[in-house]
Amino acid sequence: MISLVFVFLLFIPGVVLLYFASDLAVMHSAKLASALGVSNLIIGVTLVSIGTDISEIINSIVSCSMGHGDIDVGDSLGSSLAQITLVFGLLPLICGMFCIRRREFIIIGACLMLSLILIFTVVEKGYFTRIDALLMMSCFILYTILIYNVTKESMLERVKFLKLDDNLKSKSYHFGLATVGFIGVTISALMIINSIILLSDFLGIHEFLLSFFIMGVATSLPELSVEVNAIKQKNYDMAIGDVLGSCIVDSTISIAIGQFLFPQKVSADIAVPTILYTLVASLIVISVIAWRGKIDRKAGLLFISVYFASYFLIFFQLIYVF
Repeated sequence: MISLVFVFLLFIPGVVLLYFASDLAVMHSAKLASALGVSNLIIGVTLVSIGTDISEIINSIVSCSMGHGDIDVGDSLGSSLAQITLVFGLLPLICGMFCIRRREFIIIGACLMLSLILIFTVVEKGYFTRIDALLMMSCFILYTILIYNVTKESMLERVKFLKLDDNLKSKSYHFGLATVGFIGVTISALMIINSIILLSDFLGIHEFLLSFFIMGVATSLPELSVEVNAIKQKNYDMAIGDVLGSCIVDSTISIAIGQFLFPQKVSADIAVPTILYTLVASLIVISVIAWRGKIDRKAGLLFISVYFASYFLIFFQLIYVF
């Protein structure tokens, strides 16, 4: 019981710290870049595009450096599944129906599907090489170039959403707060990862499953917060782009950066079913939204159901095997 209490004392404060520290890191990194004269477009393509995934990126580096590659892959895949199903499902329930631009949505969705297929081909081997990881990160650059051509206005809207020109203070001020934010994210990553390792030992459940289902949701909280605020301000394209873009970052940079620095083995026998489910779930969500051209409460309930179906189709089956 004491061990379980200690786990929650690590995990819950870690998630809270993650939420606020990641926002601080992204906000002031973007404002520092603006103060240094970097164009809004470049800020949008780089910092803002990967901003809400800072937590997954740091988690990847920390978990792989600790020799827990399964936590890296589980978190990145779990975050992708949670965002494409749970976040997309909650948005219309919280904010009401909104429409999407089919062409942009299909192009970004196709990039996500390709990323997941690439993950499958690598994880199926049971290990990462630096070349595998480099290929995944390179794909993010290719996808960004492709997506940029159809979502340039949306990227600029994301930068405006940060209000970079409001109360712009000294460069050292923004650098200091950005540094504090990144340190906070790193500390939160250590807290969350160690809580997953301890919980895995305590419950006898594979750490991949815990990171896929628990960390994946926890590290998706910043995305949900950003998208709710965006939709309330009627920035629908920005919200859609952020969710799908975040999934692509998770499926390229987030999952690969830790493996590039510290290549790890992966439990393919447990990871492959989750990848296949994430692929199917993504195909369902992308197909439904592209066909209907909108996201309403009915679609939201369907997407949430697809997410929770994973517990029955994956978690409760694999928990007895491993």
